[in-house]
Amino acid sequence: MGPGRRGGRNERETGGPFAGAALRLLRRRNPRSRRGCGLRFPEKEILAPAESLCYNQTPFCPKRAGRQRFYGGTCVKIAIYTLGCKVNQYESQAMEQELRARGHEVVPFEAEADAYIVNTCSVTAVSDQKSRQVIHRVRRERPGALVAVCGCWSQTHAADARQMGADVLGGSGDRMGFLSLLERAAVERRPLESIDHPKERRHMEWLPAGGLEGRTRALLKIEDGCTNFCSYCIIPHARGPVRSLPMGEAAVQAAELRAAGYKEIVLTGIEISSWGRDLLEGLSLIDLLEAVSAAAPGVRLRLGSLEPRTITEEFCERAAMLPDLCDQFHLSLQSGCDATLKRMRRKYDTARYFRSVELLKKTFRHPAVTTDLITGFPEETEEEFQQTLGFIQACGFARMHIFPYSERPGTPAAEMEQVPKALRTERARMAAEVAAAMRQTYLEECVGRTEEVLFEQPAGRDGLFLGHGTNYAEVLAEGTELHNQLRRVRITGVEDGALRGTIIEE
Repeated sequence: MGPGRRGGRNERETGGPFAGAALRLLRRRNPRSRRGCGLRFPEKEILAPAESLCYNQTPFCPKRAGRQRFYGGTCVKIAIYTLGCKVNQYESQAMEQELRARGHEVVPFEAEADAYIVNTCSVTAVSDQKSRQVIHRVRRERPGALVAVCGCWSQTHAADARQMGADVLGGSGDRMGFLSLLERAAVERRPLESIDHPKERRHMEWLPAGGLEGRTRALLKIEDGCTNFCSYCIIPHARGPVRSLPMGEAAVQAAELRAAGYKEIVLTGIEISSWGRDLLEGLSLIDLLEAVSAAAPGVRLRLGSLEPRTITEEFCERAAMLPDLCDQFHLSLQSGCDATLKRMRRKYDTARYFRSVELLKKTFRHPAVTTDLITGFPEETEEEFQQTLGFIQACGFARMHIFPYSERPGTPAAEMEQVPKALRTERARMAAEVAAAMRQTYLEECVGRTEEVLFEQPAGRDGLFLGHGTNYAEVLAEGTELHNQLRRVRITGVEDGALRGTIIEE
C-alpha cells in the first residue's frame, strides 16, 4: 500500500471497502458489461483510394463478435512502427494482437516483412516530419513490401500520404477495418484507402487492451477525442469529439489484464480528464478509477496526462482510498505565465494549477507531480518566460518534458508573431536546467524510503535489474529473474538519474 493512504492488506486483496458497491454500480450503469457490448458492426464495402468511408459510427467488439479471418487465407509477415503518444502505442499493440489472432506473424520493424505499418503522429510539425521520414525509409529499404499508413498524420495529411505512395491508407480510427484493408491489399496488390471524418465519430472503437510484446505494464485506452481546441494543437481535428469507453467494459478489460498476469495498467486516452462527459450518466474519471480498481485488485493503476482542474478535494479524497493507484500525477502545464496560457487557450490559470499541485502534495506522501512545458510560444516575452521559470520552481516538479514551440500549420498559434527558433531552443535549455535540479532534489528525497518496484529487465551491468516505482522513478537493484515481479525496495542512493536500492526479502 502506498504511503499516506488508508486501508490494509484485506482491502488490497478484495479491491477495497467500496468494491462490491462499485461493481454493482457499473453493472447497473452498463447491464451488458459482463456479456460483451452486444453490438455488431454492419457489413461495409472496403473502398478504393478515390472514395471515403466514415467508420466507427457504432461500437464494435470483434472479440465478442468473432474475429474475421485473413482475406485470402494466407499468413503475412507484418511489422509495425509507432510514433507519438501512449494512445498510439495502445493502438499498435491492439493491432499486434489482432494480426496474430488472424493468423499473421508480427516481426520487428528492422526485419524483412511482407507489409510495414507506420502508425503516425501529428502533434507537432516535427512529428509530421518524423512520420514522413519513416515512410520514406521503408519505401527506400523495402521497395517490394506493402506500406500501410495510419494515425493522426495520415488522418490530417491524407493527400501527402497518397503522394508518398502509401499502399494502404487509413486514419486515426477503425483500426480493425484498417487491418482488413491491409489484408485485401496484400492479396489484390493494389492501393486501398479509407479515411473517415473524425468530427462525425460518436462511439469509441473497441480494441483489445494489453502491452507490447515483452512489456510488464498494460495499456487500457479509456477515452478518445478532444474538444479543448488549444490554439497550437491540431489533435481535435485528427481525433474528433470525446468518446468514452463504458465503465463496465473498462472494468471487464482490467480484470482480463489482471488474469493475463499484468502487474500494472496505464489508463490512457487523448484527454482522459474528459472521460464520461459523452456518456451522460453523471460519472467522472474518479468513478471509473474506483470501478477499475475493484475489478483488478492488486494491480497497480497509473494515470495518463490529466487536465489540472481534474484535481479537486473530492478527487483526492477518493483517490487516496484506492490502494493500488500509483502516486505519480502528470498535470499538463505548457506555460507558467497567465498571459501565455490565455494565448494558448488553456482552460486554467496558474493559480488553479498551483492549487492542484498543493492538493496532491497534501493528500499523498511525496507524490511525483510531473508536467509538460512549451518554451518560446508565439509572442512570449522574456518577462513571461521568467514568470514561467519561477512558477515551475514553485511547483517543485519531479520530472518535466520540455519542448521548444513547433509551428503547427492550420492552427491559430501559427498565425501569431513567432519567437525566433534559436531563442525557443535556448529557453528550452534554460528550463531543462531548472527541471534537472528539481528532478535531482526529488530523487534525493526518496533516499531512505521504501518503494514498491515493478521490475522489468536486466540493467545490463553489475548484476542489476531495472524497474519503476509507483512514482515512475527508475530503480536499480541487485537480482536475477525479476521480470514482472513487484518487490519492496529500500532506496539507498541516487545514481545517474535513477534510484539505487536493496530488495527487502519478505
